[in-house]
This record gives sequence, structure tokens and C-alpha cells, in this order.
Amino acid sequence: MDIAYIPSPSTGVIHLGPVPLRGYAFCIIIGVFAAVWLGNRRWIARGGRTGTVADIAVWAVPFGLVGGRLYHVITDYELYFGEGRDWVNAFKIWEGGLGIWGAVALGAVGAWIGCRRRGIPLPAWADALAPGLAVAQAIGRWGNWFNQELYGKPTDLPWALKIDADPGIGRIAGTYHPTFLYESLWCLGVAALVIWADRRFTLGHGRAFALYVAAYTAGRFWTEYLRVDDAHHLLGLRLNGWTSIVLFLAAIAYMIISAKRRPGRETVVEPAAEDGPGAALGGKAEKTESVAGKPAPKPVKELSRKPVKKAGEKPADGPAAPSGNATTGAAGDASADKPGKKL
Repeated sequence: MDIAYIPSPSTGVIHLGPVPLRGYAFCIIIGVFAAVWLGNRRWIARGGRTGTVADIAVWAVPFGLVGGRLYHVITDYELYFGEGRDWVNAFKIWEGGLGIWGAVALGAVGAWIGCRRRGIPLPAWADALAPGLAVAQAIGRWGNWFNQELYGKPTDLPWALKIDADPGIGRIAGTYHPTFLYESLWCLGVAALVIWADRRFTLGHGRAFALYVAAYTAGRFWTEYLRVDDAHHLLGLRLNGWTSIVLFLAAIAYMIISAKRRPGRETVVEPAAEDGPGAALGGKAEKTESVAGKPAPKPVKELSRKPVKKAGEKPADGPAAPSGNATTGAAGDASADKPGKKL
């Protein structure tokens, strides 16, 4: 009796003439664009400038890809440096194999460089990007579906994933838990959680990012338990399982300590945005209030009010001024401007 299942692609590569288009790479690229788009919207809402997230991502993404690949190669070194293996394959990132822990760690280094160059606090930028990272992971996990990798234990559930046999890598045909799908849906839930909590509790100083780490690692621990691919074990637990536990506890500790030491949220996340266009020229733009969308007029300096002397009035510290006539000139009063009587 045939059971329902999720089919796997017959190939993860489509050739457009001599150019190979790989599903795994497409998922990573689309995920990056989604993260930058969502992060940019959140950054602007917090008072930042349009394009700042993308500018810093130019530093963070390459560092993250290198870090993710290094983590994978180091933790699964036997796939590339074992007997009968070709170490050149370690550079074939399009065939799959990115460790999220290495990607986040080294990507943070690249982001720190970009933030430092722009005078932006890294925790604030990370808070804005946190939900976007979760969305990027949700999209990127579908790359495992194209490569038929990182699936779970055998199952006959209606949503089981059908895997084709590949004797070259020891892959056995059957239906397995679609852990890629579980993690993808979990990441979407993490993104929604961070957005809700950020609005509800006004998270700042890196606490939204810490919430993302804690929520993601909780789900990752569960999917790691289901996976059947080869992995290093420590005390009966997969290495990524231990990593999830450590990062979960560290994220929770950071949220608690940070909330006590630096409560609230940053009031200014990008000084250049607060200064206005004048900052690009080395000065701050003048801030004026507007009414009905029109700029307020410049303040007018108040004129000094001097007392007007009347004819014959005695000054406070001198003799009375003589009455003016046609011959008194500037010392006279207004009547000096009038023609005098004929004698």
C-alpha cells in the first residue's frame, strides 16, 4: 500500500546552457535578500537610514559564509580529509554544508567591522536583523531538500520525505522525517516571536537578537535529536545538540543581565540619521518644527525697545531736552521736520 509523502527533487541542479543553477545556492541567496529587506524596514522604524542594513550586510554575509563553511568542515572533517576523500571538496560550498553557528559567529565579526565604520552600535543593528535571520534560515533550509540531505529518522507519516538511494554516499531509499521542513517552520515561528516580543516589551541593546538565539536553539535541539546523518557525539548527544544547550543558556543569561544593566532601548541607533543631511558636510542640520507639512519660519530676533523721548521730557540723569524747531537738527523732536513760523 502506497503512503503519502513529500517527494524530493530528482536533481538539485538545473543547467542553463553551460551555467549550472543550483537549488541550494538559490535558497541561500533568496534568504539573504529576505533578511536584508526585513532588517532594513525594522532599522528605519528604529530611526536608522535606508540602506544601512545592506551596507553592513556587505561585510557580514561574506564573513558568515566563510564561518559557516569552516564550522562544517571542522566538525565533519572526515568527509573531506578521511581516507579516500578529496580535500578539494571542502571548497565546494554549493554541494551543501554550512554550519549556522560558524555563520553567526564570523558573520558577527563582519557586522562589527561594518558597524564600526558607520559609527553604529552592533547590538542595535543585530536587534533589527534578528527576525530577518530567522526568515533567511527558514528559506535556506529548503536547500537541504534540493540536496536530499539532513533528514530525520524513518517514518510513515503522511508528511514523510521520500529519499532516493545513492550508494556512492551510502544513502538508503525510504521515507524519513523532513527535518528541513520542521526547522523551516520553526524558524518562521521564531521570527514572529521576536517581532511580537520586540513590540510588546521594547527590546533593546541586543536582547531581541538574544531571544532569536534562545528560541532557535530550543527548536534546533529537537531537530538534532531526529536526524540520522553521521555526526560527532559527546556523552551520547550530538555535538550540535550540546552547542544548542550552551548557546540557549548563554542567550537567556545575556537577556537577564542586559535588562538589569541597560534597561529600555537605544534612543539613537544611527547618529547620522539624527543629524540630517548636514552631517554629510560635517555639520548638523538645523531642526525646526513644521505645521501642516510646511517648514516653520526661522526665528526672528527680538528688537530692543528703547523708550521714545517726548519733547521737553527730562531725562533720568540729565537736564530737560530743549524743544525742537527747524534749527535744532537731529537733536530736535518730530516737530523739527515741520517748517517754523515766520518772524
